[in-house]
Amino acid sequence: MPSKSYRPEMTDAGIQPTIAVEAVDEFRNIREMHIADERPLTIYVDSYEIVTLMTLGKTPELLTLGYLKNQGIVEDINEIRSVQVDWEVNAAAVVTWSGRDDWKDRLGPRIVTTGCGQGTVYGNILEQLNEIELPVTRLRQSDIYALLKNLAHYNDVYKSAGAVHGCALCTGIEVAVFIEDVGRHNAVDAIAGQMWLEGTSGHDKLFYTTGRLTSEMVMKVAQMGIPALVSRSGITQMGLKLAKDFGVTLFSRAKGNHFLIYNGAEHIDFDVSLPPKRAVANLKSAG
Repeated sequence: MPSKSYRPEMTDAGIQPTIAVEAVDEFRNIREMHIADERPLTIYVDSYEIVTLMTLGKTPELLTLGYLKNQGIVEDINEIRSVQVDWEVNAAAVVTWSGRDDWKDRLGPRIVTTGCGQGTVYGNILEQLNEIELPVTRLRQSDIYALLKNLAHYNDVYKSAGAVHGCALCTGIEVAVFIEDVGRHNAVDAIAGQMWLEGTSGHDKLFYTTGRLTSEMVMKVAQMGIPALVSRSGITQMGLKLAKDFGVTLFSRAKGNHFLIYNGAEHIDFDVSLPPKRAVANLKSAG
């Protein structure tokens, strides 16, 4: 029986995320540009086809693990015997120790969610959400500013080719993991896969995404045990509702020295002084 320090047998099949192509600019100059190299990856568990994801392919094994974890398909990494990625057939083959053949019956219906690379939520995962309990964590305004500044040094694929989202696992003002993919769902799943593989706790972490704060994004971060979620983009009504239900502190439109807190403002230490004009305006609005 596998131990707590167990790691399944895995390939290391990461590939380059961009390719060079030619484009003609507005002055009819031929320019070499880099574009995101999107390709399909079909995940099989014990030969049963689970899903096909469109991905850059930088961390396909972690993406596969994170997808299985976040969808509640496999709950314990000790159940997984191996993860083998083969780009010749665009497939990730997962073999479990039990080798069961009832995956169709176990998974139930799928719910298609909004977002880049359309996400899915299997019906059985909705039953597990009531068990989520997140710790209460305090954050400092100045630390959020410092973290956003540090995050500006990432997004390598986006800077080179565009057309991708980035997600980060952060501790304090430091970026522990940063992953880019064609959809934010893939990026968050890859980080979840790494956390699962390494036994990393999310209780003292903050999660950052360049994508919208939809219901699935909030659900996945809550499943990972992370109490705070920051996005440079907007938020949906269902994302906000779930953040309130789970107790996720939610930052939106976070860029530079600006952010909006949609949930959990009482957990923030506002330790940066307002500029005089802004302070006066706030006093007038309060009156």
